[in-house]
Amino acid sequence: MSFRPLHDRVLVRRIEADAKTKGGIIIPDTAKEKPMEGEVVSVGPGVRDESGKIQALDVKSGDRILFGKWSGTEIKLDGEDLLIMKESDVLGIIEPSAAAKAA
Repeated sequence: MSFRPLHDRVLVRRIEADAKTKGGIIIPDTAKEKPMEGEVVSVGPGVRDESGKIQALDVKSGDRILFGKWSGTEIKLDGEDLLIMKESDVLGIIEPSAAAKAA
């Protein structure tokens, strides 16, 4: 099934955090918090400004983003848990470091 968000909405797939701490302690599922990091699956075309022109979104498909803990609406699409949120709920884009780009 294909899904295209409308206006300034973004479809996001949560990126799960590691189940083990740096010290080697394994965190059980019941103690884990919901991740606040995700990958943008698709974006809407943008919102119309006062003159009627469409303002494109700053995020694009494939971007890794941070969002608020309680942001978005959870949906299930083709058996996968996803979030739909407004672009204003996105706190920022995670850009790869220079070392990761060179590798």
